[in-house]
Amino acid sequence: MDYESFSVKIEDQVAHIVLTRPEKRNSMIPAFWRDLPAIVEGIDGYAKARAIVISSTGPHFCAGMDLASFGGGAVQDQATARTARIRHGASFYDGALHMQRSLSCLEECRIPVLAAVQGGCIGGGVDMVSACDMRYATEDAYFTIFEINIGMTADVGTFPRLCKLIPEGIVRELAYTGRRMSASEAKEVGLVNRVYADQEAMVEGVLEIAREIASKPPLAVYGCKRMINYARDHTTADGLDYIAIWNASFLQGAEMQEAMLANRQERPGEFVDLPKKRSAG
Repeated sequence: MDYESFSVKIEDQVAHIVLTRPEKRNSMIPAFWRDLPAIVEGIDGYAKARAIVISSTGPHFCAGMDLASFGGGAVQDQATARTARIRHGASFYDGALHMQRSLSCLEECRIPVLAAVQGGCIGGGVDMVSACDMRYATEDAYFTIFEINIGMTADVGTFPRLCKLIPEGIVRELAYTGRRMSASEAKEVGLVNRVYADQEAMVEGVLEIAREIASKPPLAVYGCKRMINYARDHTTADGLDYIAIWNASFLQGAEMQEAMLANRQERPGEFVDLPKKRSAG
């Protein structure tokens, strides 16, 4: 299927989703918010891959929301202005929830999502990568909570997630100033896992990490992602109880035996794919 903002390739059990509007700095148009969850949920729901890599094209990863594509008309009189304000408030709220759900698919899918960032990761781009499992960057990459510079408060996922990824004081500084965080600083504070010399090396390196993840037992990887997300949002006691319940329900002896045998024989494991989700039809 053709998408306005993306291309998708699946190889070696890894789905590679690429942002494909470099001439517009891969800004997020309405089709972006519709297509991303459709792509991710299709890959996850039909168990088409065991890991996802999101990368981009051109000098910048993502310039954030394309504000021009979300504009409205001029208000002509006071009565119309009042109606417009009411409608705008309700519409804005509904639109924000739609965009939040569009990015939450990255966090909620059963398989790991790795982001490969070059150049600018701006505004909504930060919302997107903060919903991923891991982030990698080129030396020239930078991250900006840009919304403050246009009189907005970031509302699509930056704060709920970023505050759990890096120190709160750093988040506050980035949010209040709108300054750029370099790739080296992002690695220093733990936002990115690794920095690469250039985009080609980064994409190949991240795809290799994704292939390694894809070689592991899918159910165990799913369990890890579910437990890490749960532990982040709950107490230690709750997390301990939940992992015990999870393993009591999901642990598969046959997969464990195959994993140990494959390691001993130094060969790839032959693991069962995750089942197709009911919602996938």
